[in-house]
Amino acid sequence: MRRRSVTRWWALLGLLAGVAIAAPAVSARTDRLPACGSPGPASSRPPSVRASPSAPGACRARVLESSVRTLKPPGFTPSGYHHLGAGTANEWSGVSGRFAVVDGSIRPGTYDFIAGRFMAKRDLGKGGIAWLEAGWAETGWRSPGQPHIYTYNTNTRSWQFYDQYQVRPGDTVWLDLHTDAGGMWQAWLWWNNRWNLLTAQKLPIGGSAFVEQYVEVHVDGKKPGRIDVPSVKVDNVQLRPPDGGPARFWRDDVPTLTGVNPGQQQRSGGFCLDWLTRYDTWNAGDCA
Repeated sequence: MRRRSVTRWWALLGLLAGVAIAAPAVSARTDRLPACGSPGPASSRPPSVRASPSAPGACRARVLESSVRTLKPPGFTPSGYHHLGAGTANEWSGVSGRFAVVDGSIRPGTYDFIAGRFMAKRDLGKGGIAWLEAGWAETGWRSPGQPHIYTYNTNTRSWQFYDQYQVRPGDTVWLDLHTDAGGMWQAWLWWNNRWNLLTAQKLPIGGSAFVEQYVEVHVDGKKPGRIDVPSVKVDNVQLRPPDGGPARFWRDDVPTLTGVNPGQQQRSGGFCLDWLTRYDTWNAGDCA
């Protein structure tokens, strides 16, 4: 976790280097998907089928996202990263579930951010980590007060925001992050009652990887201050096994890493996590 945090911390100051458009890598199967066109309204029901190119109505998100390439680091609520959630101790081929969207007190013109996200990653050794993450985020450098659907991957090393999907505090978003048989890692959003492909990346991860589910808060170290995060609810979290079998809920029989002793509450910088069902239903935000 520390190595990935350092890598991402070094990524943030690249915001100073400017903006670059980064198109997603694609596989032959995902490249044949039709464009999503008008995103339409948010979904009125939960997904009934797995995210895949063959799902009814599946489409590819238009590449309208604003990408911020990130390479170097930026410089009360202690500054730095605060992670609330869990990671698997073994490998899976995907993860899916639902995140509530909230409005935190992110400060304009800072490198503050809140993100509710899934991640698939692999430690490559010698300090290198490859990963793909997807979720929603509110940032201090882009429309503070407005959450955005986003992805981040280590091929482009850039945040990609998908503003055609207009999420608001109080909404919930269904996300699916998985790989296909060819090792192409994909991030999907359930929107307008169909699966929308956000990005597909050929990463040096293989056909399975370690999986994370986190509410992540970053506080700009150069601008000390207080950040409040209303409780973010996460539920329906399921894992896809590497053998291609049916998805299963992330329960306490899955070897899981939380960074604390069993039964101990996760706390970081004034933020707390409460497990309602380990580990597929939980809340994280300001400590009561």
